[in-house]
Amino acid sequence: MLRLAAVVLGKTDSALGAFYRRLAARAGKAVAVTATARKIATIFYNTLRYGIEYADPGGDYYDEKYKARALEGLRRRADAFGFTLQEKPVAVMA
Repeated sequence: MLRLAAVVLGKTDSALGAFYRRLAARAGKAVAVTATARKIATIFYNTLRYGIEYADPGGDYYDEKYKARALEGLRRRADAFGFTLQEKPVAVMA
């Protein structure tokens, strides 16, 4: 049931849906279904065991957090090699 729910979540605009799509693109759909089903199981367990309520932040929030983590990792790696990252200037369309 959790795997079926994971497949359905992959088509929604939720944080779990964004997680599924990102992982499916990188590692394949089978891995993404299993990982997302595990996340659902963890959320379900925490809800039952500890009474924690799950409030979905949305797919956009998940994507922004993922980009921030990736950018911070790039900054750390550049710093380790003695480089600094610069933001690319945005071209203005006339």
